[in-house]
Amino acid sequence: MASKDKPYRVYRGGRVKGPVPTESKKGTEPAPGRSDGRDAYARPRPSRQRRRRRWLRIGLIVVLVAVLAIIVWSVLGYLAFRSGVNEANERLDSRAYAALAPQDGLVLSNPSTTLVLGTDEARGREGPFRSDAMMIVRTDPDEHRIAFLAIPRDLRVEIPGHGLDKVNAAYAFGGPTLAIRTVQGLTGMPINHVVVVNFVRFREVIDTLGGVTIDVPKPILADKFKCPFSTEAKCDRWPGHRFRKGEQTMDGKQALIYARVRVNKLDPADNDITRGERQQAVVQAVADEVTSFGTFLRMPFIGDDLAAPLATDLSANQLLQLAWVKRRTPSSGILRCRLGGTIANLDGQSFIIGSEDNASVVAMVEGKTAPQPPRPGTSTFGPGCQVGRSR
Repeated sequence: MASKDKPYRVYRGGRVKGPVPTESKKGTEPAPGRSDGRDAYARPRPSRQRRRRRWLRIGLIVVLVAVLAIIVWSVLGYLAFRSGVNEANERLDSRAYAALAPQDGLVLSNPSTTLVLGTDEARGREGPFRSDAMMIVRTDPDEHRIAFLAIPRDLRVEIPGHGLDKVNAAYAFGGPTLAIRTVQGLTGMPINHVVVVNFVRFREVIDTLGGVTIDVPKPILADKFKCPFSTEAKCDRWPGHRFRKGEQTMDGKQALIYARVRVNKLDPADNDITRGERQQAVVQAVADEVTSFGTFLRMPFIGDDLAAPLATDLSANQLLQLAWVKRRTPSSGILRCRLGGTIANLDGQSFIIGSEDNASVVAMVEGKTAPQPPRPGTSTFGPGCQVGRSR
């Protein structure tokens, strides 16, 4: 029979060889199986590799949650935007669809031509009204080009069924349908899409975006076509709207006035042509804000408001494709063009008689020829193209 004092100690995990430490040596001798004095049966600390894997898992979870949040936010923004665009599609005169040329493939990867018409709802309440602004926007994704073509509203053209008149009269005679056919006859370009902008509500969209930034090339003192005061006496003493030179942020009211100024008291050379250039600048500034990251963050809340002033055939997907084309186009790929001519008074009205060079400008817009500025020595209504962003 074995002695009570066994030469080994029994542990739950088995026997450990070696001498059994006495009570006097406890706490001073190394624990069994270790040479550093730590308990061999204590829970080991996680290694550096384990800690690295743990933080990697946490980081991966955070990334997945962020990606999921972005996807959900994008879907909510898209649904809000699509709802507003669907209403804009319903506002467009159904007859306009028949006047449009079919779009060849996706807007994202194929050339597309859009006619933009600016109208004033207030005038519309009084009866037929003319388009206050006319512009063609042609995108060419493969070439990373966007061309803006301003059409002077006083340009004398042939309006189908109505004879010779100012080009902006086409909208009064037959709405967007006749305006599309008139512009197609004028330029020879197939119009794939149309956007009718209600100026009254357009200013609300700019305010929703938080304003737009525009670089004004020279000081402007406008006429009093929009008096902000209620009494005629105050309007008589008010000199008019003023814009300083340089980059500045404009709210909806200021941007709309800037786009519609026809007379600059500080520069008699200002005219309907330079007015078209200002309209291009406002359109580009709005496009910059719409495609900005800040607008993306607010899209679920303002998506439907962005399409409120529009009547268009473009779907939500097509508008998003155009936005992507715009984001990919460098400043050197932006073309600012204008049709022009000479002023003539006919039957008591002032017209612009189209220049022979207008056909060359259309070729520049379509990318068939290199862009050329207005020829030196031509009038202030000379046609031509400039490369780069509007100022």
